[in-house]
Amino acid sequence: MMNSNTNIRAIEQIGAQVLRRIAMPVERVDDPSVIDVIAAMQATLASTEGVGLAAPQIGESLRIMIVASRSTPRYPKAPTMDPTVMVNPEFNVLSNEIAKDWEGCLSIPGIRALVPRFRKISVCYLNQQGVSQTLILEDFVARVFQHEYDHLDGLVYLDRVETNRDIVSEQEFQKLITEN
Repeated sequence: MMNSNTNIRAIEQIGAQVLRRIAMPVERVDDPSVIDVIAAMQATLASTEGVGLAAPQIGESLRIMIVASRSTPRYPKAPTMDPTVMVNPEFNVLSNEIAKDWEGCLSIPGIRALVPRFRKISVCYLNQQGVSQTLILEDFVARVFQHEYDHLDGLVYLDRVETNRDIVSEQEFQKLITEN
C-alpha cells in the first residue's frame, strides 16, 4: 500500500500564477492523472488544518475541489462534513441573503478577512466515480464551497473583501475569536 504522505504536495502561495488562472474542466474523472491529482489533494488537505482545497492550490489548473468542513484550531466552530471531492462543480444561489464572516486560506497564511458570501446555494458536481451529485449547502459549508470555487476561477478571498479594514493578521483573529 502506498504511503499517503508521499502524495502530499506543497501548497501554492499568493503570487503564484496558477492561483490566478481559470482552471480547466476535467474531461474524464477516471483518467489516471486526474485520480493522482485527487489523491494528492486528499493527502495534502488531510495534512493541514484547512476545511477545503482546490486543485490550483497544489499547482494543478483543473476544476477539482474538496470541501471538508471540520472543527480545527483554525475553524473551531465549523460543522462536520465528510471530505467531499467535487469535479467540475457549479452552483446556483438559492437565497440572495449574504453574510460576512471570517475566512483564511492555506495559500495566504497569516491573514484573515471578513468576506461576504451567499448563505444558501445549490451545488452540482461529479463525484470520484463520475456520477453527477447535487447538494444544498448553507452558511459555513456554503462559504467554504464558494471560497474553493473562487480558486477555480483564478480568484482568492481577498478579491472579495469590501474594505481593507476587514483584513486582520492571524494573531489578531485569534484574539477576536477568543473574546467572542
